[in-house]
Amino acid sequence: MARLTSAVLVGALTRRVHQQGGSAMVLARGDATAGAILVLALERGANPRFFERGVGPDGQPALIATGPRTLADDGEVTAYWQRRRSQDGDLWVVELDVAAAERFAAETICAG
Repeated sequence: MARLTSAVLVGALTRRVHQQGGSAMVLARGDATAGAILVLALERGANPRFFERGVGPDGQPALIATGPRTLADDGEVTAYWQRRRSQDGDLWVVELDVAAAERFAAETICAG
């Protein structure tokens, strides 16, 4: 089975979030075909958390929590994703601010 490209997955994710009245922004574009996708999930502009597609315990694609457990301010949030991006120029970084951001990301980027 062919896997959807990273660009298609990011496009689908941002459209779904916008349709639900949320905010979705691509902070950094990665490789269109196979770039990893780092999701910055927010709740009304607060409580930042990072997730990315990985392999779950059942061997299937899953959304995995990554990054620091607590982030004191916007500067730490930005520093984290920029550091990751400097190590992987193919990495997509997408910010989502919508209720159930983690669910939206899991349903979209782990299904593709």
